[in-house]
Amino acid sequence: MEYYCIIYKPFNVVSQFTSGEGKQTLKDYFDLPPDVYPLGRLDYDSEGLLILTNDKKINHELLNPTFEHTREYWVQVDGEITDEAIQDLQNGVDISVDGKLYRTKKCKANSFKNAPPVPARNPPIRFRKSIPTSWVKILLTEGRNRQVRKMTAAVGFPTLRLIRFRIEKCTIEGLLPGEMRMLTKGEMYHFLFPNRNDRHKTGS
Repeated sequence: MEYYCIIYKPFNVVSQFTSGEGKQTLKDYFDLPPDVYPLGRLDYDSEGLLILTNDKKINHELLNPTFEHTREYWVQVDGEITDEAIQDLQNGVDISVDGKLYRTKKCKANSFKNAPPVPARNPPIRFRKSIPTSWVKILLTEGRNRQVRKMTAAVGFPTLRLIRFRIEKCTIEGLLPGEMRMLTKGEMYHFLFPNRNDRHKTGS
């Protein structure tokens, strides 16, 4: 039987069902067949959308960088982010990847006028009365190791909280940390591959 579901991975949870060496894993929140696994990962200290399935076709297309699927992140940063920093993010910044200098691809980024409607984090970020925070939306078509955090740090605004809200048309809207939503095969293909023909949407 094929399974298709999306989850809101909580903060400080390892993106796997096997042992987390003393850390919480997905197994502490979700009871699924042993052949169901997450497509890609979210860092231990990041939150948000993970797609779980045992459909290997999706795994190949979603993780292949040549397909450049859009991923949307909501990022709370330390300080009131400037228009100049937003522009730098959009144009690409230099970060370190595996010890080598890497220039990120151009992307879309903008600041939220008001904080987005996100659930409270447990534990909450540290509060410092003298230093404000702000929220930024970043849309990437690549996924280097800890890329978003490295990007915001490169423009002078370290990440305090990182939530992956969307992959293509698949979102965590309406979910709270630790919650899951089951999807049909047709829904999952439609959300992840919206520009493909009907054959891909049905998975036939």
